[in-house]
Amino acid sequence: MNDAILNSTALYDYKPRTPKVMTEWFNAKIQGNFPVIGIENESSDLMGFGSYGTFRAWPAYKYSVEHSVYVDARFRGQGIGKRLLQELIAAAQEQNYHILVAGIDTTNSVSIHLHESLGFIHCGTIRQAGFKFGRWLDLAFYQLVLSTPVDPTDD
Repeated sequence: MNDAILNSTALYDYKPRTPKVMTEWFNAKIQGNFPVIGIENESSDLMGFGSYGTFRAWPAYKYSVEHSVYVDARFRGQGIGKRLLQELIAAAQEQNYHILVAGIDTTNSVSIHLHESLGFIHCGTIRQAGFKFGRWLDLAFYQLVLSTPVDPTDD
């Protein structure tokens, strides 16, 4: 992940994430009852991982989650991202979410293609939403509408 932070606009972050920061992130996902899905190879190398979490903090957004998928540079192009995203979609349906949201840098054509191949549609772009590497970055939002929950409520 730190490679993507330091060398790409896939993550709108500036500093590498320490093991402590990642442990806190992982614990927050567990506390929020959000999945963290990883794929390892035969040598126990973590090839990629994905998760989702709260989209926005207000109650009416309770059926929407925002996800992220990361694939280690050594393992890209092997279908790991697609497998992770499919697992996240299944988990979101199992947990009765209705919308999966992806925020993707507009220059990340690989991620855009992956999401579109699984039925995500472009639902808007925030121009100049981020600033990294001395330039403004445009953030595109993609969404997938799920058939769940069967019986949504206001409470």
